[in-house]
Amino acid sequence: MSFRRCQGQYWRQRRHLEDEVALDLFAGIPVTDYAAALPWYERLFGGRPSFLPNDIEAVWEVAEHRYVYIVQEPGRAGNALVFSFVDDLEDRVAEIAGRGIEPDRRESPANGVSKVIYRDAEGNEISFGGRLGD
Repeated sequence: MSFRRCQGQYWRQRRHLEDEVALDLFAGIPVTDYAAALPWYERLFGGRPSFLPNDIEAVWEVAEHRYVYIVQEPGRAGNALVFSFVDDLEDRVAEIAGRGIEPDRRESPANGVSKVIYRDAEGNEISFGGRLGD
């Protein structure tokens, strides 16, 4: 059996299993100083966290069953890569700019997709992507 055929069977089988299992996704962003990082993330995500599990974590529900959280872990801070593909990229970028945060950079490869990259004070990368013209 070829790899391509085997790979197709795996994905068909995998998708079937995911349809039967509830899934909540959490993407973590380690920071050195939780109290200092919190206001920036509130501006980035447009509001207070959805919930606060303890004194060093804040969680935002960015879509149903999909969460981004910051956690005070100094030894791991500055290395996060979080990417979300959204339908409203330009509106989202404008809203974030209205809250005082500008992108670190933009990438627009030839495939019609744009990526807007934000970095917190520690270098964690939080980016949004979307199709150009949507």
